[in-house]
Amino acid sequence: MNHIVRSLFLTGFLSAVFVLPASAQAPAPTETKEAAYTRTITERAAKIVGKIDGLKAKDSVQVRDLIADQYRALNDIYEQQKTRKAALKAQPATDATKAELARVETETTAALDKLHPQFLKKLSRRLTPAQVDQVKDGMTYGVLPVTMTAYNDMLPNLTAEQRAQMLAWLTEAREHAMDGGTSEQKHAWFGKYKGRINNYLSAAGIDMNQAGKDWQARIAARKAAEASH
Repeated sequence: MNHIVRSLFLTGFLSAVFVLPASAQAPAPTETKEAAYTRTITERAAKIVGKIDGLKAKDSVQVRDLIADQYRALNDIYEQQKTRKAALKAQPATDATKAELARVETETTAALDKLHPQFLKKLSRRLTPAQVDQVKDGMTYGVLPVTMTAYNDMLPNLTAEQRAQMLAWLTEAREHAMDGGTSEQKHAWFGKYKGRINNYLSAAGIDMNQAGKDWQARIAARKAAEASH
């Protein structure tokens, strides 16, 4: 008899018999769409908070929640815009529907313009201006400092006035990009202002095409030098 039992274990029969059927096992926990979204924006906000210099521990959770709430508020605005536009586009294209589509865009912009200063005011109650800037950079993938560093490296002979103007435009771009609903929208804002900067520098007599080529050559030379050591 023992050899029969042993044989059944070896064939996997008994192991199958003694496993509870799926219907009898505890169901795997499921996450609702809303819970998943909340987790995602909270984790995203936590990453930003984790990089804020000198943030007091007692303020970290509150700041994280402020950022997460901002993401949710932005999403609500864009979802409403999306729903309204879809309904209008399903209708015949008339002057009335075109006017209504324009109205949707205007009202979306107005809602974003109202939300933006409210968010900054809440942040300023707990953060210094420098820390607020870190939140802004965190919400826009650090494009401003990365871009400014790249311009300075590519064009080392820029004047103080030129650098100040470029920084002002990139800062303005960041304010708009903060309110973008997607990464594409955020990068589009910076792309718009980079175009303005390039036109500004070209008007000052800088050959941006050649400057870019020279910069890439310097980068390649630096990498070659580092590899040789």
